[in-house]
Amino acid sequence: QVQLVESGGGLVQPGDSLRLSCAHSGRDFSLYGMGWFRQAPGKERTIVAAIGPDGGALYYADSVKGRFTISRDNVKNTVYLQMNSLKPEDTAVYYCARRAASANSFRPSSYDYWGQGTQVTVSS
Repeated sequence: QVQLVESGGGLVQPGDSLRLSCAHSGRDFSLYGMGWFRQAPGKERTIVAAIGPDGGALYYADSVKGRFTISRDNVKNTVYLQMNSLKPEDTAVYYCARRAASANSFRPSSYDYWGQGTQVTVSS
């Protein structure tokens, strides 16, 4: 049984940094791509960043390029999202997800396991 558990969210001021972690339980973490998504109130869930099974094939949404970094540790079965220079518009619930083996897009429907989400609030 696969479980994803996010941590690291919180309330920060504009310009601050946060690092989100997502621990994957279950087998074969290193075989799957992973992604971070976010959903603000009243908005759709959208991709923030994605990473391939071996740490390559990085993807970032335009809104976070140059500020966020996705990484993974296949020994610790954990994926991370380092968020720098945070802005109020980054406020959302952040979810990690495991990409389905046969998937070829970054749409939420291409991810088959999801964490419960962690709230990130950027406010002065």
